[in-house]
Amino acid sequence: MKGYRSLRKQVLSKLKSDLPASLTYHGIAHTLDVLNVCNQYIKREKLSEEERYLLRIGAIVHDMGFLKGATNHEAVGAEMAEVLLKKLGIDQKRIDLVKGLVMATKIPQNPQNHLQRIICDADLDYLGRKDYPEISQKLFEELTNMKVISNGQQWKDLQINFLKAHHFHTPFAINYREPQKQIWLQKLLDS
Repeated sequence: MKGYRSLRKQVLSKLKSDLPASLTYHGIAHTLDVLNVCNQYIKREKLSEEERYLLRIGAIVHDMGFLKGATNHEAVGAEMAEVLLKKLGIDQKRIDLVKGLVMATKIPQNPQNHLQRIICDADLDYLGRKDYPEISQKLFEELTNMKVISNGQQWKDLQINFLKAHHFHTPFAINYREPQKQIWLQKLLDS
């Protein structure tokens, strides 16, 4: 579909070169992970070519707002994505759908349609995976760098509260990510 490869190359290059080193979690690895998980959903589900196109674009641009800072990064990123997509000649209807995907990832997540449910679950897929400890360590470092938290107890409390409040939205994540997420939550509660 129109402009996807160009957009992907442009956004990933900008993330790689311009994101601050202090963003140990919200970096290019996270964006690529979300794209990879979205691609897994695309393989599992019967999404139209249009839906696959929009979902992949949403994954690529969903954290682009971090290029300008962490504050309200979803809204900032949605506007940045609109500028890029207009330059590629993408129509406003599709642009609005992509912006909706980006905004759906804002915590607390409140997806309004199937594609938004997929991107929300892809964004937090790691919560129910075996690599949760490694990835959450990157988030701990990032939040410490940003002075959001200052010690291990604050981090533990934040994780427990987040895992308790979070819920997955797609049948796949509910069946295959939620059980492992509950194991991680229990380990935190027991530690």
